[in-house]
Amino acid sequence: MSTQQTIAPAQQPEPWLRGTLTEVPAVARGILHAFELALEDVSRWCESLSDVDLNARPFELPSIAFHLRHIARSLDRLLTYAEDKQLSGEQVALLKSEIEPGAHREELFAELSQGLKDAAQRVRALAGADLEQLRFVGKKQMPTSVGGLLVHLADHTQRHVGQVVTTAKVLLARNG
Repeated sequence: MSTQQTIAPAQQPEPWLRGTLTEVPAVARGILHAFELALEDVSRWCESLSDVDLNARPFELPSIAFHLRHIARSLDRLLTYAEDKQLSGEQVALLKSEIEPGAHREELFAELSQGLKDAAQRVRALAGADLEQLRFVGKKQMPTSVGGLLVHLADHTQRHVGQVVTTAKVLLARNG
């Protein structure tokens, strides 16, 4: 049986087509919809994967566990910069531990879910901010704006979710 036959198609339109979150300004709404889609796609494609699968690196691809940790933790870091703050020692330590093997499914999905929930609250708090306000990212203090950071939250999250879905499809096909 092919992977496509084992995974049911989405039963509703993507979040951005559901007419939700209309009380939120358009840029923030798009970001929040990207977060919703991320959680739905990860749940859909990874629900049947084991701890071993989530930590596997088929064809030397980064593990799904790495991507899930990275999504949650990078949202926190990027929002810290959007809020015009610097990273804490704890955030830096968590960054360095994203690739560690041995993740457990419940912990991964809880961290992802909580990370997206926390990020959504912070995006809502920034929804009315001046999107052109200058911000600086990382040790090199690379210039961007509040809007640049906010939009990057969505595209970065979706980029990693795409990698999660691709890796999950490889694993599901391999597991037969």
